[in-house]
Amino acid sequence: MEFIDLKKQYRKIAGRLEQRILSIMASGNYILGPEVAELEDALAEFTGVSNVVGVSSGTDALMASLMAIGVGRGDEVVTTPFSFIAAAEAVALVGATPVFVDIDPDTYNIDPEKIESAITERTKAIIPVSIFGLCPDMDAINAIGAKRGIDVIEDGAQSFGATYKGRNSCSISTSAITSFYPAKPLGCLGDGGAFFTDDDELALKVRKLTTHGEMGRYNHAMIGFNGRLDTLQAGALIEKLAIFPEEVLERQRIGARYTQRLGDVVKTPVVPDGQTHIYAQYTIGIENRDDFSARLRKMDIPTAIHYPVPIHLQPAFDYLGYKPGNFPNSENACNKVLSLPMSPYLAEKDQDTVIRAVREFARP
Repeated sequence: MEFIDLKKQYRKIAGRLEQRILSIMASGNYILGPEVAELEDALAEFTGVSNVVGVSSGTDALMASLMAIGVGRGDEVVTTPFSFIAAAEAVALVGATPVFVDIDPDTYNIDPEKIESAITERTKAIIPVSIFGLCPDMDAINAIGAKRGIDVIEDGAQSFGATYKGRNSCSISTSAITSFYPAKPLGCLGDGGAFFTDDDELALKVRKLTTHGEMGRYNHAMIGFNGRLDTLQAGALIEKLAIFPEEVLERQRIGARYTQRLGDVVKTPVVPDGQTHIYAQYTIGIENRDDFSARLRKMDIPTAIHYPVPIHLQPAFDYLGYKPGNFPNSENACNKVLSLPMSPYLAEKDQDTVIRAVREFARP
């Protein structure tokens, strides 16, 4: 049993995918080939935004987003301590300081009610990170940003394909990013990402920042970096995006089936009214998590822990001075969450095996 089965997806589109890649190889147009613009247009249509910029990774998309609005040394950016390190890392890499806000214990997303108390005169942006495939309460967060004159950058690396009150993830704030890391809901064959906005000027700035600040051939109007999306990755994503809507439905069906059969024995994902979940990971909460995980592994059921250590307690951020107990909901989640096998291609018999094992081991 695979934790995420990318091989089944490949077999489904192998002919089209290989033809697309061979065509790009034959063209010799490996950097910013026409497939990049084709993908950007398709992503704009899918999400409903005006502008999409293909980027080399989700992390680079975050860095470009921050640079485009002028975040730098002396500034602060509010984000969550319970996620992958990328958002906080991007803030640090542009010279700013990440300021953490604890999560809602039910959704695992940043708690909007705690954000305002973390805002200071140095706060330049808020990065709400979608966790496990569910968007945060973006209306509440956008309202705080509007009230305080602070930019909101939606980190939809885990929620691409989910919806929030009828809007697609990556279209819910002034700007947004996603990741196309292979394990994401929409993944490429390596690293990739994208930036989304309805602001034409902001999109142009991100595009220039991710091509060395170039405003024309060898004319560099700003300090940028190499954050381009490879043509080969764009080509692969075009073919994967074509089957993505049906994969979204399968993810939601499989996720709902897990919840229906496990909701009485473990903490299952919460889906607030007006939202859909993409189940980038199907993550349960359980006591004695490590022992529970070991028992599943003995049955050849793969699991993963997203995330075992909150960002504020990572050695890389020791300089911020946070201590255990600062964000109890995040720390509690890190001790209890466990992700189960999940993909649009998870066979029902394999899911049944996981369900039986979880129910057996979760008994008091």
